[in-house]
Amino acid sequence: MNPMHESKEELKRADHLLYVSLKYTRTVDVIKSIIERLISGLDIAISCLLQNAKEKKLIKEIPPQAGLRVEILRKTYKDIRIDEMLEFYTLLRKVSRAEYKRSHEFRRHVTMTATTDTGLVIINLDVIKEYYERTNGFIDYIDNLLNPRKENENG
Repeated sequence: MNPMHESKEELKRADHLLYVSLKYTRTVDVIKSIIERLISGLDIAISCLLQNAKEKKLIKEIPPQAGLRVEILRKTYKDIRIDEMLEFYTLLRKVSRAEYKRSHEFRRHVTMTATTDTGLVIINLDVIKEYYERTNGFIDYIDNLLNPRKENENG
């Protein structure tokens, strides 16, 4: 089985939260859950990249800490898309741990305002959809990078 399958399963869960749960509930708790699923999906993709690097003997070990994993990936894969993904992943992790405020719950403009060390991050329905799409794109990119035979199926 493709190791990226688990990552795509996390995205399916995020998709359901985004297009079903959030549609009817419109709370910051659902937005937080989507962020957690996106982080989880990216965690798995990062683990797959690190495992690939280890199998190719590009790295000796895979550290358990997210910060070290990001550093090692940046050094190992000189790829702009991977750098973008790691920046985005780091942002999501900061937002997930940050203090936040809720506003407009149960309305179209439900908003989560997180206070991170780099400033305020405002997440509404449009932003969380964009985050989902970005994550989906990154996971597809990593899957194609690790499993090149699938490129023809997508094109």
